[in-house]
This record gives sequence, structure tokens and C-alpha cells, in this order.
Amino acid sequence: MQALDFPPYPFRLKSSEKGLQIFDIIRKKFVLLQPEEWVRQHVVHFLINSKKYPKSLINVEKQLVVNNLKKRYDVVVYKSDGTIALLVECKAPEIQISQETFDQIARYNLLLKSDYLMVTNGLHHYYCEMDPANEKYKFLKEIPDFSR
Repeated sequence: MQALDFPPYPFRLKSSEKGLQIFDIIRKKFVLLQPEEWVRQHVVHFLINSKKYPKSLINVEKQLVVNNLKKRYDVVVYKSDGTIALLVECKAPEIQISQETFDQIARYNLLLKSDYLMVTNGLHHYYCEMDPANEKYKFLKEIPDFSR
């Protein structure tokens, strides 16, 4: 798979009749290794190893309903009180991050009400802090490390 703009991590890979699979330490199972999954797994390891978020507060690929449509978010990091600290949208490396990508994560965040957003294709990362009072977001150089 393509090298990404993340530190290297010791991923567990295996071949199967479905193709190459990668072990997801959050879902605790092997999943098909597609380009977007490669990015998602790097994000999970980045959050745990570099930003020190506990595995127990991270959730991956869960369904939500937006405007009566079933959608899936990529990664959510909860706070200990159950509210959401961070919402992450992952795209495959060949997908350009566009306004449409930010519109997508903003629609998800109308429901989830995360404090921070991260959009990445593994090569380019964008971080935002939400300003719910003014219904805007402010771009950041990075997301904060975990704090209790």
C-alpha cells in the first residue's frame, strides 16, 4: 500500500480468499484492506500512539442517519462523559479533499456535535475546532492530545 503522511505502525496483515486484510485494533477483527481502510487504520494508530487517546474511547465505522439516509462515520473519539471529542472523515489517498468533503463531515457533525473535526486522505490532514455558538469552525495546525 501507499506510504502515508503518518508515522510507521506495526500493522497485522493477512491474506484471505477475499484479498489482503488488516487487523483493526478497535473492532478487534481483520477487515479488507482497501485504500480508505489503510488511511483509517493509520488514523486510529495515530490517535492512540501519537495523541494518546485511549482505545476504549475510539469507535470506528458506525452507522448514523442523516436526513433519513443511512451513513457511516469513519472514526469518533468520545470523551469520558459520552459526548464526542473528535469526528474523523477518511478518504482514500487518491481522493482530493474538497469542500464537498467538509460539507459531508459538517452534516454528520450536526448530529454528533463533536468538539473537533479531522479530514484526511492520508497525505493531507485538516483539523478544525468547532465554534457551535457561531456555527463555524476554525482551522488548526493539529488536534490536541488527549486530556482527561
